[in-house]
Amino acid sequence: MTESLTARFGHKIKTREELREAIGPRPRVDKVIMCHGVFDVVHPGHMRHLIYAKNKADILVASLTADKHIEKGLYRPHVPQDLRAANLAAFEVVDYVIIDENAKPLKNIEFLQPDYFAKGFEYVSNGMAPKTAEEGTVLDSYGGEIIFTPGDIVYSSSKLIDMAPPELKIDKLMAVMERHGVTFDGLRKTLNEMPGKTVHVVGDTIIDSFTQCAMIGGQTKTPTMSVLFENKTDYIGGAGVVAKHLRSAGADVKFSTVLGQDALAEFALNGLKDFDVEVLPVIDSTRPTTNKNAIVVGGYRLLKVDTLDNSTISDSIVDELTAAIREIEADAVVFSDFRHGMFNRRTIPSLIEAIPEGAFRVGDSQVASRWGNVTEFKGFDLITPNEREARFALADQDSGIRPLAASLYDLAECKTLILKLGERGVLTCVTSNHEALDSFFIIDSFVDRVVDAVGAGDALLAYSTLASLVSNSPAESAILGSIAAACECELDGNIPVTPEDILAKLDTAEKQANYR
Repeated sequence: MTESLTARFGHKIKTREELREAIGPRPRVDKVIMCHGVFDVVHPGHMRHLIYAKNKADILVASLTADKHIEKGLYRPHVPQDLRAANLAAFEVVDYVIIDENAKPLKNIEFLQPDYFAKGFEYVSNGMAPKTAEEGTVLDSYGGEIIFTPGDIVYSSSKLIDMAPPELKIDKLMAVMERHGVTFDGLRKTLNEMPGKTVHVVGDTIIDSFTQCAMIGGQTKTPTMSVLFENKTDYIGGAGVVAKHLRSAGADVKFSTVLGQDALAEFALNGLKDFDVEVLPVIDSTRPTTNKNAIVVGGYRLLKVDTLDNSTISDSIVDELTAAIREIEADAVVFSDFRHGMFNRRTIPSLIEAIPEGAFRVGDSQVASRWGNVTEFKGFDLITPNEREARFALADQDSGIRPLAASLYDLAECKTLILKLGERGVLTCVTSNHEALDSFFIIDSFVDRVVDAVGAGDALLAYSTLASLVSNSPAESAILGSIAAACECELDGNIPVTPEDILAKLDTAEKQANYR
């Protein structure tokens, strides 16, 4: 593997304590100048700024804002702080780099006491900006000085990023792997050790149907489309496909679910049996087996017809499910909630209380369009909502993605949160100390070509759970889960992802890493 930016230039990246020791106290023989910014994309304007600053002192310190304090845009920064720091350190003109854990550089200015603090001319061209005045006050307190760099050319990182977000999938992946001590061989080892783990899945079975039709036309008197039936294909979905993904990875899978007394229930039971999933069904003759039938014309989903009953399950069914949860010995218990009667405020406390002590607890609640809340699975080891579900749970449509994840993490009191961001990948939160530099990390999507994104979250749930059991590493869990989700996106229909599918993407990622 080629040497990464962090490995090659990491000696320039310092904590503030290390940096103060390196530059020494005032008065200094070698003058120090500090520049501060986001540096999400380093453009020619930044370079002119850095070069001018270096010409005014002996030592140039580039200070950058930590990820958690960046508020421009919901998904900024596009480049995570580790990689932004390494990018700056790679420039010969920069002597040291520091990631500022604070929202403003004031505390670090006071702590390091640089001789000069460089600002772009735009911060003073129309009068002193309030934030710049704050910085000036700190500098004046010990005899430091602000230097304004020429402003004849001003570039906007935000405008450049809006034109074309940077494609840094492999670089960001490698930064996460290096920080968390993950290797490609380690990921393969974790994948190979998944067989034999026992997982008890509890959740709603859904039969996903695709009815292929051809367009005939429409009525002239009413706005009615007319289509010609061609064929219909059924897939086991919902918690059922989570069980199949787990079994495909080699796990020993028990599956507790509620089914109707109908042909679709038989279809689900036979399909799961053929896949060697041990099903513990509770048959409820008062409700249908949940069926979601998409009417597809020319590759487009024209309409979806749902046959279901979202009313709560009876007390006797709750008793059967809790008994099964208590009695089955499993390494992990996965609650796969689609809010079709099994999980609600009345049933969830009893179901959670039944989880055996020591079992790894996982919750996924795909309920953004119905009344449900992933934070009801409080205190779980792993939860995997998507962004919409997180915003639904918090009633928050405005916050940036990191503050959103932090709020959800705290409210759910979970150990690991993997927040699914669709085509943007996943954000993982691993500590309640959101001020820590490694509280969050992002893995970009591994999808090469989307065929059908439905079911990607189920694949992520399965492989992230098993990776957590094997390695106890949130980074490995997020990476292998993300790859599994990508593999599912490239399959048509709810097809279980195999370890071979994941290994193929791992091999490709490693080759790209070697040549980046």
